[in-house]
Amino acid sequence: MTFDGNFLNYFFNASVVVKCVMLILLTASVFSWTYILQRVFYLKEVNIAADRFEHAFWSGEDLNKLYQGSGRHDRRLGGAEAIFHAGFKEFSRFHKQSPAATDAVMDNTQRAMRVAQLREQSKLEKNLQFLAIVGSTSPFVGIFGTVWGIMQAFSALANVQQATISMVAPGIAEALIATALGLFAAIPAVVAYNRFVTDINRLLIRFDAFQEEFVNILVRQLQLPSKTEVVE
Repeated sequence: MTFDGNFLNYFFNASVVVKCVMLILLTASVFSWTYILQRVFYLKEVNIAADRFEHAFWSGEDLNKLYQGSGRHDRRLGGAEAIFHAGFKEFSRFHKQSPAATDAVMDNTQRAMRVAQLREQSKLEKNLQFLAIVGSTSPFVGIFGTVWGIMQAFSALANVQQATISMVAPGIAEALIATALGLFAAIPAVVAYNRFVTDINRLLIRFDAFQEEFVNILVRQLQLPSKTEVVE
């Protein structure tokens, strides 16, 4: 008998509760892998976009031109470019409309960049909570299905005068499938969650460093107001 045949046989012969547990775990596993693949491609895209933007930023291109270029596709802005766009926009408007002390201008600019970074962080962490829930609860759901199945297997022996291992083994095997499915759903979710958290923290540190460097550049730009005017 093949593995698929055994699994299907176990599933169809299991009790209703164990079947429900198996279906829940299989569904959770399918959604987990969907979100895992989606996050892998999204984080890769964010890293590539960040590399491309930082290359343009540090190439010496005029900030006004860089800002206007990002403004043409502001609906698709992300990562460091979105932070730059929000910060430079606020810096230019605040400094142009109401000339103020350097500290006041930069405080306003930094707040705008922090808000933009929080939005980017929310995008980066999308669906991570689901992976955390699956990783932490799936083993327990699987154990519940196993315990229930074993209870049913032993209850079936109540009306049997002479019990043998061959009578109880199939029921226990069916119940243990629930635990296996729980681990099957939990392990990839936990591994992916930890990896994504590490990658996201690395990106956030990168964004923080960019903000600090960008703020230093803007402080110097305050001495040259004509270069900070933005064409709306």
